[in-house]
Amino acid sequence: MTPPPTGTIWSALPVPALMIGQKNGAECIIDCNPAAEQFLSLSRRSVLERPLAQIVQIDAPIETALQRCRENRAPVFINDVPVTQGERPSVHCAIQLALLGDRRDLVLMLMTPREIAGKLGKADGIRHAARSAIGMSQMLAHEIKNPLAGITGAAQLLSMGLSGEDRALTDLIVAETQRIVKLLDQVEQFGNQRPPECRAVNIHDVLERARRSAEVGFAAHMQIRDSYDPSLPPVWADADQLLQVFLNLLKNAAHAQMMGGRIRIKTFFEQSLRLRGASGQDVALPIHVEIIDDGPGLPAEIADEVFDPFVSGRENGTGLGLALVSKIIAAHDGWVSVDSRPGRTVFRISLPRAPKMTDSKESR
Repeated sequence: MTPPPTGTIWSALPVPALMIGQKNGAECIIDCNPAAEQFLSLSRRSVLERPLAQIVQIDAPIETALQRCRENRAPVFINDVPVTQGERPSVHCAIQLALLGDRRDLVLMLMTPREIAGKLGKADGIRHAARSAIGMSQMLAHEIKNPLAGITGAAQLLSMGLSGEDRALTDLIVAETQRIVKLLDQVEQFGNQRPPECRAVNIHDVLERARRSAEVGFAAHMQIRDSYDPSLPPVWADADQLLQVFLNLLKNAAHAQMMGGRIRIKTFFEQSLRLRGASGQDVALPIHVEIIDDGPGLPAEIADEVFDPFVSGRENGTGLGLALVSKIIAAHDGWVSVDSRPGRTVFRISLPRAPKMTDSKESR
């Protein structure tokens, strides 16, 4: 087998990369970059031409994924997969597979480490602290809303006997308390742990509900266009929770362009993405929805944390809208990602299709 061309870019890749080809019916390592040598603690010479399974153990059907990549001529992504080399602790990685140009015999495999085993205890502590903080915020939100209702009612009663500047002050009190109540509603909603009630859902019905709501409200100043794949099968989802997801994404796109602009909603079917679901089984996510805007893009300093609670690039933003999106989609065994640069931001939602036995019972 002719080896692939390598050079400065291959050597400079910051993530472990392997070139995989077939030899005597086995998936073998044809080449590896310096980052992979460090990741595997093995030299390039010691791994060349050796079966992949002898060098690294990947807790996923990797041979099936490689075959699918070759047959479909499309990239394959597998998220959060334990990868083990020898006796070392496993490392959780996101694995990306893609053909090398026009060559169907070679597949490029990128292994991006997510969670190193030695750091899992610390990560678990951080997640536990985050859950505790969210639970405390939810409790405080509920308690604070009661006195706020009294303040609002008192201010409205006072305003009935006032005029001029005095009434303007009471109106300001009412407006600000209502704004705080809306924020507290978001905190309570984010803390809601109700699991999704999944059934077969027509994704376009949900998108149209979100679109109509946006066009008469927060996105009235925008042009919203769609590019739907009418052949999509139903998704397996909670329609009300999905509606909240799409409303949040449309609102995020609209707020990015307060002077007007365009939002495009795109749906398509693509089978390459599979993730490890809550049950521990691989879940195919073939149904994709993209919300695309031509705004300024995400601030660089928060681009990697945009789905974390209380992270916002907008003045007076709560930082809960996108965090709620991530939380809901994760509960659906789905995947949400963002690709942002000035002039184009794409939020992609990937979801499982409904089981075939329920396709005929599709509902909103």
